[in-house]
Amino acid sequence: MKKFFSLVLALAMALSMASFASAEETTTIHIGVIGPMTGAAAVYGLAVARGAEIAVEEINAAGKVNIVLDVQDDENDAEKSINAYNATLDKGTQVILGCVTTTPCIAVSAQAYDERVFMLTPSASSLEVIANKDNMYQICFTDPAQGSASAEYIFNKKVGEKVAIIYNNADTYSTGIYQTFESKAAELGLNIVSVTTFTNDTTDFSVQVTEAKNAGADVVFLPIYYTPASQILNAANTMGYKPVFFGVDGMDGILTMPGFDVALAEDVMLLTPFSADAPDELTKSFVGKYQEKYGEVPNQFAADAYDGIYALAAAAEKAGVKGDEAAEDICDAMIAAMQELTVTGLTGTMVWDATGAVTKTPTAVIIKDGVYVGAEAAAAE
Repeated sequence: MKKFFSLVLALAMALSMASFASAEETTTIHIGVIGPMTGAAAVYGLAVARGAEIAVEEINAAGKVNIVLDVQDDENDAEKSINAYNATLDKGTQVILGCVTTTPCIAVSAQAYDERVFMLTPSASSLEVIANKDNMYQICFTDPAQGSASAEYIFNKKVGEKVAIIYNNADTYSTGIYQTFESKAAELGLNIVSVTTFTNDTTDFSVQVTEAKNAGADVVFLPIYYTPASQILNAANTMGYKPVFFGVDGMDGILTMPGFDVALAEDVMLLTPFSADAPDELTKSFVGKYQEKYGEVPNQFAADAYDGIYALAAAAEKAGVKGDEAAEDICDAMIAAMQELTVTGLTGTMVWDATGAVTKTPTAVIIKDGVYVGAEAAAAE
């Protein structure tokens, strides 16, 4: 057991968890997870819950710390996320891993700020999530970081010469990434030849895809979630249009979407902090456990959640959290602890500033034969 915990220490956290193992009594930490476990965005929520569960199993098995996890379904709905938040607090939750998606997280974090409950979201990437809320932190990249990093990658790697953008102008996540992508593209001199939009109710993307095709775009940037992305890929296939489709973290999950033909996603690229084919021992261990337990390859949301649980556990240890303390009594100590952490996990080495934003480096992946492959490795073949 000590050997296993040493591996977790060296590979997963890069910070001292030793006091957990040396404490005379078991410390219980109650963590609530809020996200869509049902509905159209369930791929994200289920991945987060599953990644969190694996981290909890590891930490609990290492001894002296017992994490009690409470998973709540918000169905990607702001009102239901508030209900989920209240429900998990009623069960004794002290800190929250969530929410998973942006709009619910904005709603919940506002109430959590007023009530002094510490939150760490694995995947709600809008700046609005953390704006003016000292209790709200992110494991994921911010939307501006994703937009600018995507533009830089397309430019530096010469992915294409003419870029089309299709984004959801009714979605905070999508518009935030689009705006910073466009700004960085202009700075770099990327040639944007088409910009089209859609809303949450759109199901027919023939107009958007036709405009991109007619503009001669050889790269289509999709700062969107996987459901509309799958419909865009279907529309492009129908038209015989084969540009490079380039997405961001919201597209992660498209390969496990029910009813989607993964062959349509061949050669799709996206930026993500996690690649399941990475050769390091921590990734191989996590992927193996995830596949054995759930029968599928984990996506970035699962990896973010795994890292999030370890970060919360480390911050709670540094803050001296005990199992009988109320959420509002530990919030300020958790905030101070997070700003002192350096966490090395599945999604890279992470540090946080006082705004709650994380700093880490993204990785480009490409879909080959229905699986994610590191883009650099694929290019070398």
